[in-house]
Amino acid sequence: MAEDHPRRQEMVNELHARPFPTLRAPCRAVYLALLPPADAAQRDRAGDIAQLRALVAAQGGQSPADGAGHFTTQMGRATLKWESHTEFVTYAAFTDGPSARAFDPADAEVFPIAWQEAAPGRRIAAVQVRVEPLPEDGEAGVVARLEEWLSPDSLAVSWALGGDAAVASDFRLDPAGFMRVAVFVREGVGERRVGRIVHQLVEIEIYRAMAMLGLARARELTATLNALDPRLSALVASMSADGQGAEETLHDLLGISAELEALAARHSFRFGATWAYEAIVAQRIEALREDRFRGRQTIGEFMQRRFDPAMRTAHSADRRIEQMAGRAARAAELLRTRVDVERSAQNQALLASMDRRADLQLRLQHTVEGLSVVAISYYAVSLLGYLLAPAAKAAGVDKTLLLSALAAAVFAGVWLMVRAIRKRVR
Repeated sequence: MAEDHPRRQEMVNELHARPFPTLRAPCRAVYLALLPPADAAQRDRAGDIAQLRALVAAQGGQSPADGAGHFTTQMGRATLKWESHTEFVTYAAFTDGPSARAFDPADAEVFPIAWQEAAPGRRIAAVQVRVEPLPEDGEAGVVARLEEWLSPDSLAVSWALGGDAAVASDFRLDPAGFMRVAVFVREGVGERRVGRIVHQLVEIEIYRAMAMLGLARARELTATLNALDPRLSALVASMSADGQGAEETLHDLLGISAELEALAARHSFRFGATWAYEAIVAQRIEALREDRFRGRQTIGEFMQRRFDPAMRTAHSADRRIEQMAGRAARAAELLRTRVDVERSAQNQALLASMDRRADLQLRLQHTVEGLSVVAISYYAVSLLGYLLAPAAKAAGVDKTLLLSALAAAVFAGVWLMVRAIRKRVR
């Protein structure tokens, strides 16, 4: 038998690590999602564990192990479920039975305010869920309760999972800062199915909130790009003008390119996470398999009208920075080509100038060599004239004739000597 990979068991266990809660109507649930204000993905996860331990210790729960990624314990009357995600942590408290008051703020006291304020993260999502059996008067009873509990102008309500439950929310924050979700379950629907419906509804809100961080980043980025775009357009336009040098324009263009690359690097993680959260929201809505409830808008339709435009804005900002970076890169490449051509022309002119100077230098050298032959010959003739003058006088040769003969011979000899030296040097 082949040996198992050392992490095989860990990877199999991960498939079963985060099951849906098991819920029975009537019940209620409170969810919190806490996100650190900065560097959430690189946060100290030991701080998350410490905060979880502080919560369960105060209410008599079992303590989690170091490095845990998920944890479930009984905490008083409530069942606590905690999960650690890439950027945030979620707390969920499930309590059986109805509360005397719908969406009672006392239900949220399972997460004390002082404890929340001491947490390393801040609330990015908070949801209260009320699960009831479907009223005996059916849809009319559901409508009556929703009109009392939720705001009608943004109410979204539908039948989920083939009519097993009616689900509704107005996606507004109540005075305590919680979003309200109501679930009315038909008789005979299993506890795991109820838990799956509740979990999917809450995940829609949590991942919607996380995805909307991309919209805030897109608005910030758009303001920066609006300032850079005219500068980039002006530089591209100046490429065809003769006023500014190509190298100076290239320097300015490379500066803008560097700014765009820095922006892309700074925002890439946020946008990448936004697209992942957006996909999860769409997946959870699709998993609800909604059917229309009395002609009301469904949760999917609400998100299509309110959430999708925000995501399109974020996608637009992401595409825009890519397009501007591409424009800057293409313009810089054209300018580099122009600079190379200009430098080649300058080099050709320099080489031609050097050729002219070399030719003049050669001519001057030839002239100097000619003068040197004359000068050397003059001194050689003078010296030989002094040396041979006594012998010429004794022989009866005229001094002028002697000098003339010596001049011709010496000049020829010096010229041949200079020529031989030049050949050796070459």
